[in-house]
Amino acid sequence: MRTKIEAGWIVGHDKGRHTLLRDAVLVFEGNRIVYVGKAFEGHVDSTIDAKGKLVTPGFIDTHVHSGHRASHRLISDTGRPMYYGQPFLEISVPKEGKTVSGDPRYLKHGDPGAEAAFALNATFTVAELLRNGVTTFVEFGSQLKVQDALLAEVTRLGTRAYLAPGYDCGRWVGDEQGRLKRIRDDQLGIDGLDVAVDWIARNDGAAEGRVRGILVPREVETASLELLRRTRELADELNLPMATHAAYSVIEFHETVREYMMTPIELLDSLGMLRPTLNIGHGNFISDNANLNFARKNDLRLMGDAGVSISHCPINIVRRSRTLDSWQRYRDAGVNISIGSDTYPRDMIMNMRTASYLGKIMSETYLAATAGEALEAATLGGAMSVGRDDLGRLAPGALADIVIIDLSGRNSLRYGPVRDPVKSLVECGVGDDVDTVIVDGVVRMENGIIPGINFAELNQRAQAAGEAVWDSLPQWDPLGRTAEQACPWCYPSTFECEPL
Repeated sequence: MRTKIEAGWIVGHDKGRHTLLRDAVLVFEGNRIVYVGKAFEGHVDSTIDAKGKLVTPGFIDTHVHSGHRASHRLISDTGRPMYYGQPFLEISVPKEGKTVSGDPRYLKHGDPGAEAAFALNATFTVAELLRNGVTTFVEFGSQLKVQDALLAEVTRLGTRAYLAPGYDCGRWVGDEQGRLKRIRDDQLGIDGLDVAVDWIARNDGAAEGRVRGILVPREVETASLELLRRTRELADELNLPMATHAAYSVIEFHETVREYMMTPIELLDSLGMLRPTLNIGHGNFISDNANLNFARKNDLRLMGDAGVSISHCPINIVRRSRTLDSWQRYRDAGVNISIGSDTYPRDMIMNMRTASYLGKIMSETYLAATAGEALEAATLGGAMSVGRDDLGRLAPGALADIVIIDLSGRNSLRYGPVRDPVKSLVECGVGDDVDTVIVDGVVRMENGIIPGINFAELNQRAQAAGEAVWDSLPQWDPLGRTAEQACPWCYPSTFECEPL
């Protein structure tokens, strides 16, 4: 089956870089693009009218922690200073002897309501990504049952994903005063790696090839040297990409220096892990960052020399008063920047805008972090991080992962006059402007509608699940706080009016 898209603008690809074509057409046959240009004279079986709309490569979200992320709503505009703004320490570290409850990432098979929670977790994740034009995503190391549920939803809804259970050598816990303590179990990490490799062996290539495996030791500071070394060996042996959180936290940076006398980046380099297909989650707390006051400033050079990839999550980290320092220096050094949503919202257009604006500020020039560079990070950067040259671009031979974006603003004046559609998209767009999504040559969303998804019903289920997470906080929070104590309402929730 051969399909033609008649578009107002198309972000094409030629000689290694994106191009912009006006009043152009794209033709795909099966799951491959066969033509991008001004006119196509050959036979087509169907035509998609995208006149006045922008056609781009499908977005690639390289840093996804799945689920509705209700727990993260407990740290909006608040947090404990001794965690230095690190979000997962605030909402994923339980009281010693307890586990985080209500969150499907920490449920076990057989726990009450576990299967329903896993299913909701996966449906919400994949549907939200698809609604926002994400055609490929990397799940950053959730547990086995979460991966199984994601696999089922990716198969059903038709996206592309890099999945596998994450693993570590023990997590952080907190005492009754919230002081951090790391529970170390090296065998746990090796066993977890074995589970991940087995999962990949069974599922790599599932969903008609849309699901691929990835090795994810969750964080540098919670992995042993042997675990990281074995991960690298298996990545080489099985030709798999890798992902891990590194240079992402003040505590992680100093813990690694204290334990190994090396920065997290130096440690990864010493193990031979630095490469384009290592996706470093965040990578913003490197030795070159002046806020760390670390004298040996060679992390950026090491990363650039290896062409390593980072998943920059601009919205997620700016909420914690952090950002990349700086976009221009990373690019100039040779680091491949990709973009991830991390938690919420999974709106790639908003993330591109945030990355662009913060990149300009931190680079101290409005010439940095352009709209074009932001779109490249959301497409080509993501493809490079997983070692793919058939994703992230619209060119003959590439896979037909395509997004059609309505630039009309839909009953608003948000866009105004559009001159350069990419600049307008990054400056004015939101994920709801995504009109149609094609993955692997199949229309997976049309006119904002995903077959099999009722957005209102899904939101209601997520709200109920979120309420359960918030209600459960005193059971596992190291300080025994309620949700209101951990994250006070932005305004007083009760008041009395004086009668007139």
